[in-house]
Amino acid sequence: METLVKLLLGLVLLLLANAVPLLASPKAHHHDFVVQAAKVKRLCKTHNSITVNGQYPGPTLEINNGDTLVVKVTNRARYNVTVHWHGVRQMRTGWADGPEFITQCPIRPGESYTYRFTIQGQEGTLWWHAHSSWLRATVYGALIVHPREGSSFPFPKPNRESILMLGEWWDANPIDVVREALRTGAAPNVSDAYTINGQPGDFYKCSSKGTVIVPVDSGETNLLRIVNAALNQQLFFSVANHKLTIVGADASYLRPFTTSIIMLGPGQTTDVLITTDQPAARYYIAARAYASAQGAPFDNTTTTAILEYKKAACPAKAKCSSPKPVAATLPVFNDTATATAFTTRLRSRERAEVPTDIDENLFFTVGLGLNRCPPGVRARNCQGPNGTRFAASMNNVSFVLPKNFSILQAYRQGVPGVFTPNFPGTPLVKFDYTGNVSRALWQPVPGTEIYKLKYGARVQLVLQGTSIFTAENHPIHLHGYDFYIIAEGFGNFNSKTDTAKFNLVDPPLRNTASVPVGGWAVIRFVADNPGAWIMHCHLDVHLTWGLGMVFVVEDGIGASQSIEPPPADLPAC
Repeated sequence: METLVKLLLGLVLLLLANAVPLLASPKAHHHDFVVQAAKVKRLCKTHNSITVNGQYPGPTLEINNGDTLVVKVTNRARYNVTVHWHGVRQMRTGWADGPEFITQCPIRPGESYTYRFTIQGQEGTLWWHAHSSWLRATVYGALIVHPREGSSFPFPKPNRESILMLGEWWDANPIDVVREALRTGAAPNVSDAYTINGQPGDFYKCSSKGTVIVPVDSGETNLLRIVNAALNQQLFFSVANHKLTIVGADASYLRPFTTSIIMLGPGQTTDVLITTDQPAARYYIAARAYASAQGAPFDNTTTTAILEYKKAACPAKAKCSSPKPVAATLPVFNDTATATAFTTRLRSRERAEVPTDIDENLFFTVGLGLNRCPPGVRARNCQGPNGTRFAASMNNVSFVLPKNFSILQAYRQGVPGVFTPNFPGTPLVKFDYTGNVSRALWQPVPGTEIYKLKYGARVQLVLQGTSIFTAENHPIHLHGYDFYIIAEGFGNFNSKTDTAKFNLVDPPLRNTASVPVGGWAVIRFVADNPGAWIMHCHLDVHLTWGLGMVFVVEDGIGASQSIEPPPADLPAC
């Protein structure tokens, strides 16, 4: 009997010992962000730019899958600010998501707010950025999620890792740029340069000394983590004479494939392996615009960094001339075929858990619009085409941010008058979305409307581009969720024939979908994260004009299916 008791006691102790890792709290990483003005010199000029900790781009945060981030943000700038953790699922921690007047009121000058959240089930490259006005032009940085401790990549460990953040630079205050556009009703001035890790590269005046160098050695396989942090532009990317093996996107692993060109919409990330199998030399890393809107102005410049083999580099302090880098080849700016060829090759690495029985079958049009000049308004405030003001919308609703309360606070506290639950699940008017659209349909209706989803609802959403004013590729980002992109195509989505194109086996899992110019994309997800989640075009000019909406996902049953209470230091409105 005594022996049996000892055996049972030993078994209990063994079970408890194995349970300790499961019961242990996630490892917490603490950081302090100070949003402040700092002198940044680009293109021959020095600007007082808004930065985090005086850095442009801001600090890179690195954690492991399963860890917790605690970031105290102190605002010492002259503008209101929030920080969004782009692509983080924020399971039950919607108060930490960050979009201004959606999940929180802004952090006002002189105040602070601490974001707390745990990242579970995501590995790869994400990023963080300001989500108030156009501050994210300079307030952004990388967020790297490594595999869990004791785990590894699902591919051979790379010799090195490099972060390449593609950005967009104005030789002006970006806040002034957007304010001028809102005053006139016209399109904002395009940027003056693109950047890689904050540097424009060799093809701009006064910039070559700061060109980013990515050091490599022959015979290596290195991981490049690429982020499109540009405000308003999709970008093509390539490395001269080198192939890129795609292994992940938006912190989700993909079935590897090799290409020489990738395309990233603003908000998207791509992880690639690059093998240094070329003669030892210096090779340009380059990015330039994919501009799909016909006739629309865009920044037609090219940013560069340099992939530098060790044997081709000048020794430290040596007086020698570095060899000229090998030129990179990029597609022409309107090469939709190349952009489409890339996005349609993306596949999940493993069989995907795509929802099949659909509870909510939604259809949203996404595109531009034009508002007629209001009565009594001066012509200088209506400088859009033919005396109009630019607008944008989903399902003809042009989203208007609340001014005195966040949508999440209003929903949780039952505050009336902040939003209405009337966002249409399908267009109120059916029309030839990508054809010659009647001018009577060009003016959207402004509103702060939400669409409610029950906890656990299985959602299919068709994102249909329109040709109102001009068709364009729209990078649509959904906060709080990853989703499967099960199909995309051109023209008007046809529910009778296009369902044959659905990939329910291994579609890519993403947080930002590139809706093709003059076409459509279909996504699916399960509404298992309660809160208020904005879905919007990540071309910031389009969001400024109203191309967004908000899903409010209700609590489920019990605490594990309910949003956590708001933190005590949530900014007051």
